[in-house]
Amino acid sequence: MSVSSFRDLRVWQLGMEVAEKVYRLTADFPKSETYGLSSQMRRSAVSIPSNIAEGQGRDSTKEFLHFLAIAFGSICELETQLLLAHRFSYLSDNDLQIILATLTSTSKTTRNLQKALKLKLQT
Repeated sequence: MSVSSFRDLRVWQLGMEVAEKVYRLTADFPKSETYGLSSQMRRSAVSIPSNIAEGQGRDSTKEFLHFLAIAFGSICELETQLLLAHRFSYLSDNDLQIILATLTSTSKTTRNLQKALKLKLQT
């Protein structure tokens, strides 16, 4: 399958799913977290598909890899924030497991794309 748009990338689609889930989950957070953890989680979540899209739209594979690395950093940041939210009892065990499963899928897919692009650079 050829990729004509970032929207065709499975990794971007997963990132969008993560962002949507985070927005839905944080909607139920305490109002005191509106400008705290909730806001930070939303920014991290949005950063994932945004950086994938921006990287795919760049002129080179090297630039795409740079933006994938930023997206991967946001994945790690969001995982930390999700674990904190769970510790504060803002997320149930079930909600945490569901979002972490999607985040893990996104993480693995990001790493696989990075590996494939690095191989492409070597040839």
